[in-house]
Amino acid sequence: MAFRDGEQVFYGADPAELARGDPEVAGALGDELDRVRGRLQLIASENLASPAVLAALGSVLSNKYAEGYPGGRYHGGCEVADRVERLAVRRALELFGADHANVQPYSGAAANMAAYVALLRPGDTVLAMELSHGGHLTHGSKGNFSGRWFDVVSYGVRRDTETIDYDEVRELALRHRPDMIICGAAAYPRLIDFEVFRGIADEVGAWLLADVAHEIGLMAGGAVPSPVPHADVVTFTTHKSLRGPRGGGILCTREVAARVDRAVFPFVQGGPLMNVIAAKAVAFGEALRPEFRTYAAQVVANAKALTEALAEEELRPVTGGTDTHMALVDVRDLGATGVSAETACAQAGIVLNRNAIPYDPEPPRVNSGVRLGTSCVTTQGMGVPEMKEIASLVAQAVREPGAITSVAERVTRLTAGHPAYPRG
Repeated sequence: MAFRDGEQVFYGADPAELARGDPEVAGALGDELDRVRGRLQLIASENLASPAVLAALGSVLSNKYAEGYPGGRYHGGCEVADRVERLAVRRALELFGADHANVQPYSGAAANMAAYVALLRPGDTVLAMELSHGGHLTHGSKGNFSGRWFDVVSYGVRRDTETIDYDEVRELALRHRPDMIICGAAAYPRLIDFEVFRGIADEVGAWLLADVAHEIGLMAGGAVPSPVPHADVVTFTTHKSLRGPRGGGILCTREVAARVDRAVFPFVQGGPLMNVIAAKAVAFGEALRPEFRTYAAQVVANAKALTEALAEEELRPVTGGTDTHMALVDVRDLGATGVSAETACAQAGIVLNRNAIPYDPEPPRVNSGVRLGTSCVTTQGMGVPEMKEIASLVAQAVREPGAITSVAERVTRLTAGHPAYPRG
């Protein structure tokens, strides 16, 4: 409920109505809120959307069918939907300085599919990061459309530094002459040199796609460099470091804008999720505020502090550190595997995920590493001192299975002092 000109207005989200209409679902949502409040949320691909974002998600725009784009819909009654989508696009362009933005993709994977469709034909050659070295499923996994429909050549990281080998990228590009090169990753904690990738793409006449699903919020806040000046197409998600609703987006040059729009609709998707687009508009608006720049800088500072503290606890940082929101650490020195570390931490109320490390000797369902992110805990107001405490908690949970109860108690105290979605 909200008030306009003194009159009560119904927008959609009403917890009391849900409790009356479906107490079972309402109870489950309450349990999820308790889970988030009572545990440390360190999943690198998650964040805590603001109450304003959540309110837009639960709005009456969920009802509106709006196939097409503003000014060219295939259903009537889209005047408000048009206004909201134009607002989201305008804010995205202001935030990222791109020529064109499409805010309709349902997810980052859908955005990537649209980018492939816009620039390539099935069977074309793509050069992208190896999944086991930090790449994403949509960068060529055989279980994904990208690996089934396209000829994907993979580049990796060096054994000695665990960082991208740009000489190898260039050599592979010259040898295979890809139609598109992808830069970006799902589990790579270092900055990517987009300018170098642009040079390689130009040398072989390839399109350059930057997939910055993880770092887009840090880019919005000016904490890390943006690929927009260098890439033909930039794909991203809105629910990670950008702190918006679950969804995706695309930024691109003026030259490929029409191709990108046709790829999103009608090729990949049908009617857009207008409530999600409204929530994206809210998130873009929040990211335009000065306080978001402070937040983005703190996310990176926290990740650096967390990585350094984990190293002191004998959890080896892959690449030796981080430049982003993410810590990727090797747990073998503590006699653990990725899956055993994830399980032990979960029992103590620490939510993170097992992850492959470069040249990992363990199979994919076991792994030798864990991935941690600082977006959520920074949203909760935690800083560098808390990162040192978190590193201690993670290490003790992994190192001492018998100490799970005492670690859980420390987690409870820490989260109580920095609650997610504070009451009242």
